[in-house]
Amino acid sequence: MTEPRKLAFARLMMGASIAALSLGSGSVAAQEAVAPAAAADPEDAIVVTGIRASLRQAIDLKRETVGVLDSISAEDIGKFPDTNLAESLQRITGVSIDRNNGEGSTVTVRGFGPDFNLVLLNGRQMPASSLGGSSGAPASRSFDFANLASEGIAGVEVYKSGRATLATGGIGSVLNIKTARPLDRPGFKGSIGIKGLYDTSRFEGSKVAPEISGIISDTFADNRIGILISGSYQDRKASQAQFNAGWREGYLGNENNWGSLPVDANDWRGNFAQTQNRPGPNTVYQVTQNADYEFTTFDRKRINGQLVLQVRPTDTLEATIDYTLSQNTIDARTNRIGVWFNNNNTSSSWTNGPAAGPNFYAEAFGAGEGKDLAITGAVAANRSINRSLGGNLKWDGPGGLRLVLDAHHSTAESKPTLPYGSGIAVGSAIFGVKSQKVDFTTPMPVISVSMYPGSEITAANIRPAGNAFRNAYMRDEINEVSLRGGYDFDASFIDSLDFGVTMTDNRVRSAFGVIQNDTWSGTLTAAQTPDSLYTQADLPNDLAGMNGSNGTGIIPSYFKIDTTGLITLLDKQIGICSASQAPGTCLAKFTADRTVHERTWAPYLQSTHTFDLGGTKGHLRLGLRYEKTKVDSSALVPIPNRTVWTGGNETAIIYGANSAFATLKGQYENWLPAVDFDLAPFSNVKLRASYSHTITRPDYGSMQGGTTLDSPIRIGGSTGASGNPGLVPYKSKNIDLSAEWYYSRDSYISIGFFRKNVRNFISQTQVNTPAFGLTNAAAGPRAAEARAALGANATAAQIVAYIAARYPSSFDAATNGIIGQATDPLVNFIITQPTNSNQQANLWGWEFALQHRLWDTGFGTILNYTVVKSDTRFDNAQRYTVSQFAVNGASNSANAVLYYDKNGLQGRIAYNWRAGFLSSYGFDPYYVESYGQFDVSASYEVRKGITIFAEGINITNADRRGHMRNDQTVFFAAPGYARYAAGVRYTF
Repeated sequence: MTEPRKLAFARLMMGASIAALSLGSGSVAAQEAVAPAAAADPEDAIVVTGIRASLRQAIDLKRETVGVLDSISAEDIGKFPDTNLAESLQRITGVSIDRNNGEGSTVTVRGFGPDFNLVLLNGRQMPASSLGGSSGAPASRSFDFANLASEGIAGVEVYKSGRATLATGGIGSVLNIKTARPLDRPGFKGSIGIKGLYDTSRFEGSKVAPEISGIISDTFADNRIGILISGSYQDRKASQAQFNAGWREGYLGNENNWGSLPVDANDWRGNFAQTQNRPGPNTVYQVTQNADYEFTTFDRKRINGQLVLQVRPTDTLEATIDYTLSQNTIDARTNRIGVWFNNNNTSSSWTNGPAAGPNFYAEAFGAGEGKDLAITGAVAANRSINRSLGGNLKWDGPGGLRLVLDAHHSTAESKPTLPYGSGIAVGSAIFGVKSQKVDFTTPMPVISVSMYPGSEITAANIRPAGNAFRNAYMRDEINEVSLRGGYDFDASFIDSLDFGVTMTDNRVRSAFGVIQNDTWSGTLTAAQTPDSLYTQADLPNDLAGMNGSNGTGIIPSYFKIDTTGLITLLDKQIGICSASQAPGTCLAKFTADRTVHERTWAPYLQSTHTFDLGGTKGHLRLGLRYEKTKVDSSALVPIPNRTVWTGGNETAIIYGANSAFATLKGQYENWLPAVDFDLAPFSNVKLRASYSHTITRPDYGSMQGGTTLDSPIRIGGSTGASGNPGLVPYKSKNIDLSAEWYYSRDSYISIGFFRKNVRNFISQTQVNTPAFGLTNAAAGPRAAEARAALGANATAAQIVAYIAARYPSSFDAATNGIIGQATDPLVNFIITQPTNSNQQANLWGWEFALQHRLWDTGFGTILNYTVVKSDTRFDNAQRYTVSQFAVNGASNSANAVLYYDKNGLQGRIAYNWRAGFLSSYGFDPYYVESYGQFDVSASYEVRKGITIFAEGINITNADRRGHMRNDQTVFFAAPGYARYAAGVRYTF
């Protein structure tokens, strides 16, 4: 359908970030029409700039388009509402974000998290890569918006319901990032901005870091040739303190398991009386396994660039070639200090049920036990690089015919840049803890310890211990070609008929390996370890910000570790990196190396209709998309050849040189209808209804073949996993209804209802089985002989020494542990494999939005509130073995913005809030608590083209926390920090 040209806005005044949003339903696909604003409005004769212009553009898109879509627009060339795309997206109705290191990273839309939202760049499917967690190969499809700077972005469209012309993959939404094009803004234009960022989180060193950006666009030959170049460099220096805790599974009060509380006074540990308000027999509770304070200082460098060439040789033909680059490097140094529990001589106090939580949990140790205070250092410099090269050819043929040929080659790659891997932990310890305690009654839990004489918390008493070097890699490559066409009818019930086909080839490689030395009982002596490797630091000072950060008895100090120096020392002395890929590095060999190859063929057909219904104008759009995907999954996984028990509940899995390679196949197809209808029963009132089917593909980890085992082996249950390339996508049937009233040129109010019925959820089937003949020396006859000879109070180190002396062939000197023998009992593994279940979930909710301009005062407000409900929930009162089903991420959210834009002065106060939500679950749930954040900004155009600006993010230092079954089973607590920026921008 031919799109009439809008009147061009004059140069927009530059300012600090303002959320330029459309807050209700409505949008436009690339080939659909957008009607110009009504010429009868006398304000149209006035040049509108800045915040107000951006909001007006969003309203025009929303009001005049068929379908359900929200959008954000740039205020001017090189000036997007926020410096981070995710921070802007959170201000759209129904959109929430997840933060990493205080910055927006991924999005959740209408209760569906990052893996359920597909990201496009100029209508093209983008690859995504990350390095995941520390336990296995990366597997996520989610796009990290922290990789992209906003200066080259023209707008973002958020499609919340499906349509036939869109790429599939987002049940929550499809997000289309639109970059600037020179022929869209003829003439010589550009902007250059310089900004200084002040981050209050920084523990030490300079808190100020630079940011510079620029964009230049020019057209030639009577505006038939255009070139655009944009680039940005952003450096952020920051720190983050955080409490972390690990927890045992959710036990019932009447059971006696490893780590559970004493059941009665006859318990062998003799500490039944030391448990206050013990959970009853039918009450679920979780016991603390470990807790620590973590202090990370990082330097994030983000580089973005784009080059666009456009040629319009005739009025009907336009060619575009574009190249986009984004690179995000995070260089981090982490130091931790904390405790691990043996769950023996414990004391504790508990809240009431049905899911009880600890008020405190403590444990005492004998002088001869040599209990460790864990001190850990880590370094990492991980880099993600995204590249996209694309070409587009558009032709407006005779008689209303339209054709678009588009192709792109895009890659995303994440890998470490240091010779140690993507995530490491180099352990040290002070041996001699007398007692340790964690108090969970304050927002920041308080860890306290007491040490035996001679084991004070000083550098002189620290010994190196175990370590792990994890090495992850991920690369995603997408090659895509699409042919889209359409025919516009001059006068008919059918306005247009659109058709097309897309061929997408997606290749993903993810790999993972680990070098783990389970020498947690210590290696070098304190005398052999230079004190200069450990610099003592004030723990309460760097943890400050939350109630409890300076709690009574809190550990007074932590250590800033020279981790690279410690690695060099240990590798020289005991060869901790001898199993690396190459000499001089600690890069682990990839023991899991997996590829997924998806090939998708997707034709579509769509018609658009205009009609009168009782004198009321209406629109109807009918679409159908067919998709067929073939999947090949290959995996190279290691073959373990033995286990080594190093004491306590730590049994390592040792791998040999052999690996097994396997390839599995799968395929699926879907028919995806989409219907959109709107009607204007009264002046300035629009009613909408939409129905569609959408899909989200399984994560790569679920599709990858091969079996992997989790190390170390744990008493009470060891685990492993395998993939399934035969999985089919999640599928959602969507209904959207909305009503909108545009009561003035710049104001409206809307209410919307949505409902999603989702099936094909992925569940886990479990098989209890031995694997690879691995045995458990800790439960074998030699260990039993040692306990009988040494007595019930024998320590793990004494048992290991006893077996080593009498059975030297069982002793492994490299790990100071006992090798599992054929006469030892086989280890039982719980192997999980994903499968599509028959479970279904219904999510529904309401979206309320108000945008109001306060006449000619310059002031305006934007308000929205989203309600998300689900018929699934996790029952915290059920034992951990009870299988449960719940949808992650469903929560309410709200935004409030007050802005001013007049006479060259712009300002904004914004508040964003998200209610607590279920983040993830396995045997036990993980909840992220409610969070709200205030941001402010202001700018002033001091002279034509020169604007000074300032902004503040999280100015009230809002904190973040997460808990498990009870509010006091805290798994993380992190103080929040404000950051401020000031700068100048020149626009021409």
